[in-house]
Amino acid sequence: MEAELVNELPEGDGWQYEPKWDGFRGVLENVGRELHLWSRNARPLLRYFPELAELGERLPPRSALDGEIVIVRDGALDFDALQMRLHPAESRVRKLSAEIPANFVCFDVLLWDGEAIHKLPLEERRARVEGLPFSVSPATRDAKVAEKWLDRLDVAGFDGVIAKRLGLPYLPGSREGVVKVKGEKTADCVVMGVTWSEKGTGIASLMLGLYDSKGALRPVGTASAAGKRREEIVSRVQPLLGPKPERKPRGEPSRWRPQVTLEWSPVPPKLVVEVRYDKWQGQRFRHGTRFLRFRPDKDPSDCTVDQVRPRPKKGDPTVQGLLGRAARSAARG
Repeated sequence: MEAELVNELPEGDGWQYEPKWDGFRGVLENVGRELHLWSRNARPLLRYFPELAELGERLPPRSALDGEIVIVRDGALDFDALQMRLHPAESRVRKLSAEIPANFVCFDVLLWDGEAIHKLPLEERRARVEGLPFSVSPATRDAKVAEKWLDRLDVAGFDGVIAKRLGLPYLPGSREGVVKVKGEKTADCVVMGVTWSEKGTGIASLMLGLYDSKGALRPVGTASAAGKRREEIVSRVQPLLGPKPERKPRGEPSRWRPQVTLEWSPVPPKLVVEVRYDKWQGQRFRHGTRFLRFRPDKDPSDCTVDQVRPRPKKGDPTVQGLLGRAARSAARG
């Protein structure tokens, strides 16, 4: 099942809410006592996560689970560490599996010992999930709990909240029964450069920067220069670029773009823009941001990393707390 991105959590009695785990989606299946772990585009993943092979001892033949491969470090989900695990060298895979082991968190059951659980409505599948001998993602029908998750889960590295319609069977490839909401925030950033279009004739995006604790301006992401505000963006940035701006290579040619090396040009750190973003990860915005407006009232030196770092509060949800919540719910059931 896929999820449609929406702006707000749906409300009412017909929904179940779950945290959106920030990992690799995977289907864990045992066919004839042979364990497989497939990505959403049917690529085998078990060779990269050999430590998960022991899960096969708990998964009967002709069984399949839907879930997320995650890595937890310092109490929070770490997507960067997860990406490091996709390494071609067998020796490196083994080393990383011992140093930063992954876990599989289950949120749906498709088959169990030959029984076609995927045909059952969500609430019946959920009852079966809660009895599984695996790490299980929590779920609630309380919209207030889901709103709290949406507001504070980013502190623990989560990527939003999923809402699933009750009463529906598992619908492979469909977005009919699932929506996702990502908590969006805003930040004031310094324009420290621009990227150029592939043809090199126009500005493609603004390169954003924030000052760190030592006063150094660090690149943290980009915001597209396209759309209704393009003329305003170009008019503000062009005078700082000058008639012949210096162009530098950005990235290397790849198999998808073997002849293309994108270019960028630095801009004096004089402009401040407000952007909307959904996730801060490590030292950068995880995804592209959306330009909102220029902030001529803001001094560039005030645009620091502190404004985007999640600030933990007492009572914030944690990875272990959420997994424990699911376990306690199963025990009560």
